[in-house]
Amino acid sequence: MILIGQYDSPFVRRVGIALTLYDLPFEHWPWSTFGDADRLIAYNPLLRVPVLVTDDGDILLDSHSIIDHVDGLASPDARLLPVNEPERRRAMKSVSLATGISDKAVSLFYENVLHNHPSAQWIERCKRQIAAALSALELEGSRRTTAFWNGERIGHADIAIGAMLDHLIASHPDLIDLDDYPALQRHGETLRAMPVFQSIYQPFIPPA
Repeated sequence: MILIGQYDSPFVRRVGIALTLYDLPFEHWPWSTFGDADRLIAYNPLLRVPVLVTDDGDILLDSHSIIDHVDGLASPDARLLPVNEPERRRAMKSVSLATGISDKAVSLFYENVLHNHPSAQWIERCKRQIAAALSALELEGSRRTTAFWNGERIGHADIAIGAMLDHLIASHPDLIDLDDYPALQRHGETLRAMPVFQSIYQPFIPPA
């Protein structure tokens, strides 16, 4: 398989971490959506990452679809999403909140750097959405009694949260104070110390 995109994207990074944890071999093409647009458009006309080229040559275009495919390649007992309810839907909710924050963080960054006259209303809306979703995750984390977010081993919720936190801090260093989110702060530190989070990593590079 081939994973296209830079690891400073939380969406590319969560795929890379999942592939690594599943011990699925892949080649990484660290293309930028801006600097490598002429090459990327042949794989994704939307000029977005991640892109996964499967072993048989099919192309998957967003992190949720890619993760669904990758989960199907793993044995049921190794999958990174709980199988039983209500744990499964709780994990999916946490993933949705974390990836939603990442989506808003990207949108906020582009609004500030790509527009000559950024929309104050849009900026405030993004900030409000990010803060509300962080608070929802913090509440979940404060109630957690297991080693990881949804159980005793790492799962997709942990991956999405860890990738989100690193990206949010790097792309918007003055936006939040993690001291206001102690459960998320502690969990982020735990994940950041794991070898897989250290190996599937790239410092944030603003688009140019």
